[in-house]
Amino acid sequence: MCSRVNAAARQTCATIGRVYLERITLIAERVSSDEYPFHLPAIRTLDITFSSDVTFFVGENGTGKTTVIEAIAALCRLPVSGGSRNDLAAGHGPESDSALAKAVRPAFRKRPSDAYFLRAEFQGHFASLLDARNADPDFLGDPYAVYGGRSLHTRSHGEAFLAILQNRIRSGLLLFDEPESALSPQRQLVLLAHMAQLTAAGQSQFIIATHSPILLTFPGARILSFDGPAVHEVSLDDTSHYQITRGILDHPEHYWRHLRAPTPPADSQAPEPPKGRGRRRA
Repeated sequence: MCSRVNAAARQTCATIGRVYLERITLIAERVSSDEYPFHLPAIRTLDITFSSDVTFFVGENGTGKTTVIEAIAALCRLPVSGGSRNDLAAGHGPESDSALAKAVRPAFRKRPSDAYFLRAEFQGHFASLLDARNADPDFLGDPYAVYGGRSLHTRSHGEAFLAILQNRIRSGLLLFDEPESALSPQRQLVLLAHMAQLTAAGQSQFIIATHSPILLTFPGARILSFDGPAVHEVSLDDTSHYQITRGILDHPEHYWRHLRAPTPPADSQAPEPPKGRGRRRA
């Protein structure tokens, strides 16, 4: 079953050929400066093809993953601070525009009838927007109806995320930015199971920026790395997310010898797993 995420078997949950967004490319003539985000290597060479229902963006902080997710959101007429098309004019988050979107050409197989941008970073702003709508006598309807029936502020961060996931996210083009920041490992499995159900129905495409090796196990997903001069595909085993997590769990003493050193390792100099170890067992 697709809901059983078995990375060793690599059963295909994500399916080729049912995507909404097929490609995004940078329009070089629309880039007029080297200011953010156009100074980032992955942005200056941006050309991404989406061939699976589930695509993950990985890479170090500051490499452009969220920037590209924001641009895709803007191109789909979604608020860059998160939410649905109905929230586009709400101004509920600190960001309202994407500079990159103006310089990107999207290619859609077909436009999705629905889309949603779940941005964990600004989830509190969105919860406050729903509360404001509930308090507005001129707002028609129940703003909580498609989010579990009550204020998201009455739930924990993770519970609020799951309320959105299980009540609002049903089909279409679905953009997630670091969803694991709201979820325990067990709840990340709930997310994977929900994604498997939606992709099996054939009407959903997920594009997700993440640092979670748990999420990266989704069978059949493409993993695109933003590290280096251009975005490129990698395997789960080749991600630093998998290698470091597996390495420190299997050999914590090896890592702590480096972490307790007089000069701790820099961000880009994490200790290597012991030779011949740290890879996934068959």
